Amino acid sequence: MRRICLLLCALLVMLLGASPAHADLTAFIGAQSSPSTRMTRGISGGSGFLVVAFEGEYAQAGGDDLCPSLASQAGCAPSVRTVMFNGLVQTPKGIVPKVQLYATVGGGYYRVRFESQGVQDTGFGTNVGGGVKIDLAGPLRLRLDYRLFKLTKETEAGGYMPTAQRFYAGVNLAF
Repeated sequence: MRRICLLLCALLVMLLGASPAHADLTAFIGAQSSPSTRMTRGISGGSGFLVVAFEGEYAQAGGDDLCPSLASQAGCAPSVRTVMFNGLVQTPKGIVPKVQLYATVGGGYYRVRFESQGVQDTGFGTNVGGGVKIDLAGPLRLRLDYRLFKLTKETEAGGYMPTAQRFYAGVNLAF
């Protein structure tokens, strides 16, 4: 029994070691909601095997710099910076020609800041979403992504919804 177990473990290691790792980089631009829609831009990089991958992502959504005071910020949007680490489950390349679908979940650091008053909060947030990577030419792909972010608390100044949505389009380089 012990020999069979060792043989199965060795076989598993060989199979896992046989699948090549793939990596990619994405530069993106999009829109983030809550409390208003504003431009977001960022970069992500990841690596993975056949159907499982991991990525790190940095994104920055701009805020409203013209809020006159903390008391009137109900309609003002703060800037939001996120640094997230995600796990992805994706379709293997070649299943659907030129298209790779994925689902993602992760968490990391965020900073919400009202620039005009210098008020900010930081904390841990989570995100869940999905998207598609579409082959364009060679290693160049178009990446379309949707995420739902859950921040752990509201800002000290109030007026910020702790759940935000983001959609982006990006240029993805696979290698």
